[in-house]
Formats: sequence, structure tokens, C-alpha cells
Amino acid sequence: MYRFLLTPRWWGINVFVVLAIPFCIFMGSWQLGRFEDRVQDHETVATQHEEARRDAPRALDELLPLDKSTVGKQTTVTGRYDDQLLVPERKLDDREGYYVLTLLRTDDGRALPVVRGWLPGAPDPAKVPAPPAGEVTVTGALQAPESPGSNGVSGRSGWPAGQTGSISAATLLNLVPYDVYDAWVTLNSGDSGMRAVPVSEPQNSGLDLKAFQNLGYTAEWFAFVGFVIFMWFRLLRREVELARDAQLGLTVEEAQDADAAKAGTEAAEADAESAGEETERAARPSPSNA
Repeated sequence: MYRFLLTPRWWGINVFVVLAIPFCIFMGSWQLGRFEDRVQDHETVATQHEEARRDAPRALDELLPLDKSTVGKQTTVTGRYDDQLLVPERKLDDREGYYVLTLLRTDDGRALPVVRGWLPGAPDPAKVPAPPAGEVTVTGALQAPESPGSNGVSGRSGWPAGQTGSISAATLLNLVPYDVYDAWVTLNSGDSGMRAVPVSEPQNSGLDLKAFQNLGYTAEWFAFVGFVIFMWFRLLRREVELARDAQLGLTVEEAQDADAAKAGTEAAEADAESAGEETERAARPSPSNA
């Protein structure tokens, strides 16, 4: 009855199943490992941020170019404040507000974007404290450039004059007439009464949407393993039924007719039995006639 398993068709099905199951398990395990790596990165970054706040500030040039090990490190920079921009649609403690971003011109002519603080509500230049005049020295946490549409950064364009949606050299070079560092600093203490902006995690290093996508892909790959096994058993069961019918000398059409006839006979027997019970109840004398 099971000789059909040796046919070329079933050899192909069996080879596919044998290869598909370990492949799906491997891909599911790989996606799960990616999720665990992101969890570990999240914990590592959080620990680094806590340690960085206790470290002595270092010169900006010592921390550039940025990588995961330098993001969040304390830096100190001297210069003069120049252009000021507002960064809308930024939440702090679940409240809508905006960053106050001021460009700090350094001695080499380049400018470092400095987030001086956060204010609630809609962006309003009239409510923003003016930056300190003259030469200043700022100390804060070094941050990676932002990408529109990721990590809570708005992806829209066409901001009003004096506003920007993301903080990066690529964006700011179109708004100011001088070179800009491809990094930015958030002050440890908010300037002029504004709230300090907390250190953010670098992209792809935390429990963001991509991390939970990895977890979802893990579930999908393992679910596909179950689907492959289910379909194999379903095909096997059908082949066994066809082989059994063939042994009885039935074609597919005859087997279907036989099944239909059997079902019709069972239905007729059930109807006859029901009719007999009705006749028997009708023939019985009622208590009032007795």
C-alpha cells in the first residue's frame, strides 16, 4: 500500500520536506538570534549611557567619527552660538513638544548642532529663550545623526522656515551657509529653564520595530515547519486512501460514487428509522382513550 512513496513524485515531495524543515528551523533560529542580539545591544547601550555620564568629558575630535561605542559619551566644545532652529513633533514624558536646536560655531569654522532643551506645545519662536551671547563652552552627550522616518523622527518634508524634522549634517547643510558636524550634542542640563533632552539610543541597537519584526519572523518560520508537516501528512493520507480504493478495484470516480451511495444509504436508513418511530408513537393509544 505504501509503495507509492517510492515513485518519482513522492521522492520529490519527500526531498522537499526533508530540506524545508531544517531550513525553516535554521531561519527561525537565526531570526531569534537577531532579536536576542538587539535585546543585548539595548541592555549594553543603557549600561554605556549610565557609565558615560560618570566619565570625564572628552574633546569632540577624540570621539569622531561616531560609532556605537562613542554615542552617548560626554564631550565638551567651545564656540559661539549662531543660527537657531526648532525641531517639532518631539515627545518627552508622553507630552508633545519640540527641541530647541542651536548651531555652535567652533574655531575651525564648522558648527556643532546643540539641542539646548525641550519645550512643550507647538513650535513658537517667541517662547524660545535666546542663546547666550559670546564664547561659551558646552558639555553634553554626543548623539548620532538622525534619519527621517526612524526612531521616532518625523518623515515628512516641507517644514516652515526656522524648523527642521531631523538633526543631521545632510539636512542642516541645506539650511545654514557653513559646514556642520555629522553629529549633535544634547546638553546635560536644559539651557535657560528648558528641559534637558535625554540621550537617545543609536539606530538598530534597541527594542525598536525592527527587533519585534525579527521576533515575528521567528514565529512565521516555525509556523511554516508545522504547515509543511501538516501538508505532508495530508497528502500521505490521501494517497493511502487512493491506494486502498485501487486494491478494491475502484477508480477515483467509482470510489466517489461509492462514498456518495454509502452516505445516501445511511441517510435513507436514518430517515426510515425516524419515520418508524413516528408511526409507532402515532399507533400508541393516548392516555385519554385508555
